[in-house]
Amino acid sequence: MKNKLKVLLGLGVFIGLFVSCSSDDDDEERGNWIERSIFDGVPRSNAASFVIDNLGYMGTGYDGDDYLNDFWQYNIEGNYWSQKASFPGSARSSASGMEIDSDGYIGVGYDGLDELSDFYKYDVASNSWSQIADFGGGVRRAAVSFGVNGNGYVGTGYDGDNDLKDFWKYTPGTDTWSELVGFGGDKRRDATTFTIDDKVYLGTGVSNGAYKTDFWVFDPTTEVWSSLTDLDDDDDYNVVRSNAVGFSMGGLGYIATGYYGGAMTSIWEYDPINDDWEEITNLEATARQDAVAFSTGSRAFVSLGKTGTLYLDDTFEVFPQDDYDDED
Repeated sequence: MKNKLKVLLGLGVFIGLFVSCSSDDDDEERGNWIERSIFDGVPRSNAASFVIDNLGYMGTGYDGDDYLNDFWQYNIEGNYWSQKASFPGSARSSASGMEIDSDGYIGVGYDGLDELSDFYKYDVASNSWSQIADFGGGVRRAAVSFGVNGNGYVGTGYDGDNDLKDFWKYTPGTDTWSELVGFGGDKRRDATTFTIDDKVYLGTGVSNGAYKTDFWVFDPTTEVWSSLTDLDDDDDYNVVRSNAVGFSMGGLGYIATGYYGGAMTSIWEYDPINDDWEEITNLEATARQDAVAFSTGSRAFVSLGKTGTLYLDDTFEVFPQDDYDDED
């Protein structure tokens, strides 16, 4: 009887410790999401976006029936949307957007029939658009784009026949494009990037039905690409995907949502010092691909996108360093 009592007591202690540890693990789950203002316009996916002076801008895209050319501003501090001057090019999806020295740029993409090469500049002060030189790399869609150190960069994507891996630099002062060399990564479409301390990180995407696992950093001062640890290097990693969004805040990078056999909610945090990843709390909303992201460096938002044939118009702010709160 005494031995049975000892066993039962020991089992009770073990269960108590297990429950305690499980509770602690739940308490320590990191990352929280809060829903923000619903987008005022038509739900859509594959829009182009950029951020200027803590304001998010988004336009073009596809709503399941039509290709779009409307253009919108998201006021991050006020948490509201307002419509701006429409994008002047043909309605399109899978275009590329970027910010260079407080001007916005949108170009290339797909109009339902053809891949495109035209590019346009948006002036915030006058709320007006002007056409710039056509993209130097020819027609394409689903490319990556970013502005850094006063120049714009566009690369990878799909031209209607072939996935691509070339990169081109846009110089606003001369309105010219020049090709860069030295990117050793794979061809791909629907990849993503984020920028930390003026260095640009690129990964994910898909080509020939294969998801890309290589991960790269671009130094704009030298215009050199360097390879980093693959996205599937650790058995615990599940960063690999396509059609995701990328952004940075607080010196860390993030890849969120996307597609890997289905629409996703997961988000992974990248530490550039250690070159490693950590998963945080999933987006607490409908799984999605082809969303847009806005980041000011201290705040970040994921909006729009689609899952299957459902097109979305919701917006969520992520707080990566906060404890998870299931009541938000």
